[in-house]
Amino acid sequence: MSTARNSIGSVGVFCGSSAAAPSAWLGAAAQFGRMLANDGVRLVYGGGGNGLMGACARAACGAGGQVLGVIPQFLVGAENPIPEVPTEVVPSMHARKQRMFEESDGFAVLPGAVGTLEEAIEILSWRRLGLHSKPIVFLSPGGFWSPLFAQFTRFIDHSLSPEELLHCVSEVETPEDILPTLRAADPGIAVALHMPTRT
Repeated sequence: MSTARNSIGSVGVFCGSSAAAPSAWLGAAAQFGRMLANDGVRLVYGGGGNGLMGACARAACGAGGQVLGVIPQFLVGAENPIPEVPTEVVPSMHARKQRMFEESDGFAVLPGAVGTLEEAIEILSWRRLGLHSKPIVFLSPGGFWSPLFAQFTRFIDHSLSPEELLHCVSEVETPEDILPTLRAADPGIAVALHMPTRT
């Protein structure tokens, strides 16, 4: 196994925008934002000011960190960008993901719903197809993302995906574990583009 470490200067964060999220999760998002700032790592996020998204960005900005928001034009009114945070307005959801991908060295997926899952799965799919080797870490308080990881295992068990899929992602329980896990991920791991033929 390679002993190389990923150089993480910017982390793309995908997470929920619901203000009704559990207070402990909002606190964890804010904690991670402060950790990024204190470690000199830029936060790249979806540009909104609500929910976990806003909690993470406000905390990072308040701690003196670098933050970049990226938001689609049609969500500006609904997701309330934070005035103090530099925010790019882009034409579409796909453009947001593309810009966040371009500006990030790795990705942290905090609790969220359908939108968060869609963003994370597309980034994972790009990695699965060999389009990048950026590490992806899911913050899973109380096992929030564990059913998803169980589904990844089912893909492998049914020969729908190679075992290397599980080398592309990690699941951690606390914000403190995210950056060390991103940095420790093997940047040279190869993901097969084709499934081996059964014999």
